[in-house]
Amino acid sequence: MTTIAVSNLSALQETLGYVFQDESLLRLALTHPSVAHESAASTPHNQRLEFLGDAVLGLILTRELYEKFPEFGEGPLTKARAQMVNSRTLADEARRLKLGEHLLLSRGEETSGGRVRQSALADAFEAVLGALFLDGGYEPAREFVLRCFRDAFGELNEIPNLDNPKGELQELLQSRSTEAPRYEMTLAIGPDHDRVFECAVFHQGAELGRGRGKSKKEAESQAASAALIAQREVPPPEPTVEKPAES
Repeated sequence: MTTIAVSNLSALQETLGYVFQDESLLRLALTHPSVAHESAASTPHNQRLEFLGDAVLGLILTRELYEKFPEFGEGPLTKARAQMVNSRTLADEARRLKLGEHLLLSRGEETSGGRVRQSALADAFEAVLGALFLDGGYEPAREFVLRCFRDAFGELNEIPNLDNPKGELQELLQSRSTEAPRYEMTLAIGPDHDRVFECAVFHQGAELGRGRGKSKKEAESQAASAALIAQREVPPPEPTVEKPAES
């Protein structure tokens, strides 16, 4: 036995910002696997579309990161993409789009809270993206993804949430010079139980950025993050060519 909370998909398509030529693709994207599990007949569900949508999402975000951050290598770009593509982020977008209200669920899944379950919502988001890709192609899918992710990550003017900004800064600077960055505590204020530290990071005698935090480690991390943002505005130095000595 199955249940549909909302059968009219016009409002959902308006929220998605895309009108399907083949609405059956959207219905399939909203069909939870539990429907097949409780049905005597073989009922198609959204897991194949979720598989496709996962790949489409990865391609779109990989391309955006690749084009917007040419100064970063594979490691930082992979970490940034991982920060963006996770079940929590996808479920949050699904909630914003109210996909849960439109899911086709088995009665057992309905009564156990499947309509608000993070994994079901994340899968539904990717399945809808897969359906949109099949229906309209790459560009409508790209527009949809960037519109959704703009809410969570802005215009991607900054690389999202680097896990290790100090390591990334060192990697970036050492691609230009053998000298490592140097961190210096410039300020410590407040009582012992509530200290705030300020740190500056230097490279080749120049200050690259400053940051504050509740610990020295956090202050250094914030300084490295500030330096990474500033360094994206600075082109790498031209290699110096030594002139031959005059005879």
